[in-house]
Amino acid sequence: MDAARLAFLKSHRAHDARALLRRWQSAVRQAGWQHRPLAVLNGWPVMAVESPAARQSPGGLYLSAGVHGDEPAPAWALLEWFETHARRLRDCPVTIVPCFNPHGFAANTRTDYLGEDLNRQFHRIDHPLISPWRDWLGTRQFALGLCLHEDYDARGTYCYELSRRHAPHLGAQFLAASDPVIPRENRPRIEGRRAVDGVIRRSTPPRDLPGHAEAMTLHFHHAPHTLTFETPSEFCLHDRVQAHRLILEAAQREMNW
Repeated sequence: MDAARLAFLKSHRAHDARALLRRWQSAVRQAGWQHRPLAVLNGWPVMAVESPAARQSPGGLYLSAGVHGDEPAPAWALLEWFETHARRLRDCPVTIVPCFNPHGFAANTRTDYLGEDLNRQFHRIDHPLISPWRDWLGTRQFALGLCLHEDYDARGTYCYELSRRHAPHLGAQFLAASDPVIPRENRPRIEGRRAVDGVIRRSTPPRDLPGHAEAMTLHFHHAPHTLTFETPSEFCLHDRVQAHRLILEAAQREMNW
């Protein structure tokens, strides 16, 4: 194991939600971006972050992590990506939810403080978090929406891609960026769905879920092209963080930023 990887693993507290949020607040302030709490739930603020250009420019990029609290790598990857690139992306329309479920993140649980899977609640207009999230987004439209996740059963990185029928295929392209760190899942069926090169691609959301996932609501109302990336949560934390960072940088390149 190389020295940098070992140092990362020795020093990292994967589920330290307070440290994560403190670093976000500091990074946002230093980069000159804007942030505010969408809601404070069970004592935990759910932060919304925007570039100065987010509300002035059409299109842009929507990013989120931490919907499931037992999936820590995406939240740290998103933070590291932001700390590296935020200053030069001030004039690009970027909208971020850094950690949707800080209570679950701190407790290392999939569910939120209500004991619910938040990623099945995005259809609810009465939910104490989803309602202010919807109000915050309003009628904004994004060129791309990326939702970052992890999967306990995965054998490699993969993604769900929701896009219009004739839209360009971006999932495999973004996965190719992370292949050097974690090769993509190569099974023909993932989570019971047909996959090609690690991509489960659809033009319409699945109808067999008990509620709407974040990506579904984005697809319906805000970002016709949404991608949900999953890293294998049993792999090394360092590698999972790096895989998500490479995916984010691939999306940044796609936006020509």
